[in-house]
Amino acid sequence: MTHCLYCGAEREEEQCLACGLTPAAAEVMLRRRLVWRTAWFLVGAVLFIPVSQAFPPLELDNIVIFVGGLFFLVLGLGFWLVQRARKHQEIEVIKRIYFGFLPVPWILTILLFINGKFDVQPPRSETTSVVGKFSMPGLARTQRLVVTSWREDHPIERVPVETDDYIRFHVGDQVVVEIQNGVIGIPWVYAVHRP
Repeated sequence: MTHCLYCGAEREEEQCLACGLTPAAAEVMLRRRLVWRTAWFLVGAVLFIPVSQAFPPLELDNIVIFVGGLFFLVLGLGFWLVQRARKHQEIEVIKRIYFGFLPVPWILTILLFINGKFDVQPPRSETTSVVGKFSMPGLARTQRLVVTSWREDHPIERVPVETDDYIRFHVGDQVVVEIQNGVIGIPWVYAVHRP
C-alpha cells in the first residue's frame, strides 16, 4: 500500500480516492506546495537575522549555528523529497518531518522578539575587560567584543556591539556590559559602555 504524494491518503489504485489526483498530478501539486512552504521558511530565516541583532542574546553564536544547521538540513530534506517524488517512492514520513521543521525559524524569531521587546526589568551591569575583538564582514555584519566572563561556567563572552562601540573599545579596556534577563529567560545584551 502506498500513500498519495499530495494528500498522504493511502492509495490502492492509480488515482487517489481522497483527492482524485494521479501520481503525476500529485507530484506537480506537491512541488507547488513545497515551493510555497520553502519560501515561507526562507522568509522566517531571513527575518531571524535583524531580530537577533535588535535584541542580541548572549548565546547568539550558538543560536546562529543552530539556525544555519537547520537551514541546510531543511533544504537538503526538501531536495531529497523532490527526488523521491520524481521516482514515485514513498515520502510520507519525510514530508511530515520536513513540514514540521518549517515553522522553527519563525518560532525562534518571535521568541527572540518577545524576549527583548517586552522585557521591562532594569538591566544589571557586569564590569569586565576586553580580551579580543571579532568582526565578520558580509551582508549581516556583526562585531563582537570578546570579554572575560562574569559567569562561572564560561571563560569568555562574545558580546555583540554596534560599529561605533567596536571601534571605540580596544583590548585591555574596562567595559560595563548591561544585561537584561529577557521575558522568556534568554539573557540579552542591552548596552556596552565605559565604567
